[in-house]
Amino acid sequence: MIASEVAPWAKTGGLADVTAALPAALARFGHDVTTILPKYRRTTLANATILRRPASLGVRTYDVAFHVATVAPRQRVVMVDVPELFDREGYYTTGGVDFQDNAQRFGLLVAAALEFAESDEGSRPFDVIHAHDWQAGLASAFVRTMPERFPKLSRAGLVFTIHNLAYQGIFAKDVVPVLGLPWTVFTLDRGEFWGQFGFLKTGLAYSDVLTTVSPTYASETMTPEFGCGLDGVLRSLADRYVGILNGIDTEAWNPATDVHLPATFDSEDLSGKAACKRALLERFGMAVGDDALARPMIGLVSRLVPQKGIELIRQAADALLKLDATWIFVGSGEPRHEQFLRELAERFPRRVGTFIGFDESLAHLVEAGSDVFLMPSMFEPCGLNQMYSLRYGTVPIVRAVGGLDDTIQPYTARATGANGFKFAEATPEALVRTTRQALRLYQNKAAWMSLMRQGMTADHSWETSAREYVRVYRRARHSALARMAG
Repeated sequence: MIASEVAPWAKTGGLADVTAALPAALARFGHDVTTILPKYRRTTLANATILRRPASLGVRTYDVAFHVATVAPRQRVVMVDVPELFDREGYYTTGGVDFQDNAQRFGLLVAAALEFAESDEGSRPFDVIHAHDWQAGLASAFVRTMPERFPKLSRAGLVFTIHNLAYQGIFAKDVVPVLGLPWTVFTLDRGEFWGQFGFLKTGLAYSDVLTTVSPTYASETMTPEFGCGLDGVLRSLADRYVGILNGIDTEAWNPATDVHLPATFDSEDLSGKAACKRALLERFGMAVGDDALARPMIGLVSRLVPQKGIELIRQAADALLKLDATWIFVGSGEPRHEQFLRELAERFPRRVGTFIGFDESLAHLVEAGSDVFLMPSMFEPCGLNQMYSLRYGTVPIVRAVGGLDDTIQPYTARATGANGFKFAEATPEALVRTTRQALRLYQNKAAWMSLMRQGMTADHSWETSAREYVRVYRRARHSALARMAG
């Protein structure tokens, strides 16, 4: 696997969680998995062996230190150490602006990963190369257009996963020769995108099987509304495009064993959840009397970007704050959204708590201590927090898009299997109406407990999803062998 982020070493969002959890699930099924990512500033890999090998990108050759470690049975992690490219503050940007050499940085990540795999003497040849998101989008193109450079890998199945189609890695066409690629990749049916070169589109064009992170998002991305200009491309590739819902790491996200919590709990004994709610109120300096503990708490942990529906919250803020609830907001992102949430906490200090930044322990505490979790996304390829919330007995309110639509079954008086609330329209009125509905049901303790337990006892592990990926890998491998035979 090749990715720009893998938890716990590098993380800005769900990509890192997937590239950590999926290899572990595959290893439990008996597959050997090597995951390759950059060695960023202040990332270290314990007990690593360092191998030095050259890797070329276009006319430049880099001296690469590969940090290699076995992290679990059947699992290796490799970090690509090139300080001039990766030893920086931030993974992709500085001061909110993309690094100007991101094409070279992630082109080199892929080239180095493939060089490592091609020359790896510690294993038999790899059966599959699984590239994640635009940063790894060139993997299939390198293998397909440079068979003399990667003869072993030419027989590997090529899988590419879209985690978020909104981020495509678009660069001026001048980077094509800099990356060492032939101009044959710069055509309308391959990597050319409105006169520029797209890493993600290239990954789509050259891979044997394409996946994305939920069935609904796969369907959505083939429409103009959600396709980000690539809906036509994806429709043309529909016969090899599959939506597989992400799982979650059920060991890291387990309220019965969570080391981040002041008290643990499960679906049979929820007393620890009340202790987490008290701790969350105390963390934000709020009252912890009986009235405060009885009042429903609504949490949000998110990147503060338009995708996540923060503008909907802004538009609905006055109406939402009139509801009898406490609000906790945790996240970072666009300065205007950060400032909005800070101001909300200043206006309503007894009812709103805001933390700007990311804190893993606090994220766990918000999931455990909240009664409701809010995800009003404009689009959401999969979403993980709604599944964390279900596991922690925290009832989600979501917009019916992508993986949120796949995982949340809305409450109605006659519904069976309901586990949360959702709304379709991207309007503040719909958000307020659905939140009001949830808070009304919160007063019905028996009905609310049923919702909580429905979520807590469901299986959102990686086991089912990993089996689907194994089927994808077999299909990709078959396609690669047929391609070689042809």
